[in-house]
Amino acid sequence: MSIIENLKTIKSSVSDAVCLVAVSKTKPISSLESAFSAGQLDFGENKVQELCMKAEKMSKDIRWHMIGHLQRNKVKYIAPFIHLIHGVDSLRLLKEINKQGAQNRRVISCLLQLHIASESSKFGLSFEEAKQILAQEIDQLPFVRVQGLMGMASFTDDKQQIKNEFKGLSDFYHSIKKKHRFQWLSMGMSADYPLAIQMGSNMIRVGSNIFGKRNYT
Repeated sequence: MSIIENLKTIKSSVSDAVCLVAVSKTKPISSLESAFSAGQLDFGENKVQELCMKAEKMSKDIRWHMIGHLQRNKVKYIAPFIHLIHGVDSLRLLKEINKQGAQNRRVISCLLQLHIASESSKFGLSFEEAKQILAQEIDQLPFVRVQGLMGMASFTDDKQQIKNEFKGLSDFYHSIKKKHRFQWLSMGMSADYPLAIQMGSNMIRVGSNIFGKRNYT
């Protein structure tokens, strides 16, 4: 199927309350333009250089999401225009985002990334670290708006394990959502987004199911 048909299929299967982020990393601008022509506005990239290049060449109506691991020294490049930074996995990164927000005179929206997977290689805060940042640090960072949480489940065929990991993050999200005025729980990718939505996700990051397999050449 075409990119437009893939988008229609996914959108018809999820609630309007779920934000679909089209993960466009490694894909050419022509592919993104096809999705944009079908009304897709949220696009996710994981490399700062590629994100900036695409943002420069495409419509200013697009909402760009930084979904990959973000190094502090690269925040300055996306700070002027980024819509949402998904993977905030340390207080030091949060402070740098606040610094760059101040320099650009804009409040930058973020999600705290929680480590919920069994793989130690995945990034993310512990639940206790997230609690501490929200309780003790966030009020000192006026140019950051934490809008919710993000987590990536283990890479496994064990659906019960994935379900348990999503449920743990969802339970934590809902326990603090009202206090911190959260809007987004970002869980789920091409392989597991139906299960993530079942567990409460309202933001999914889907790439290969829209654009086809990634090209890493």
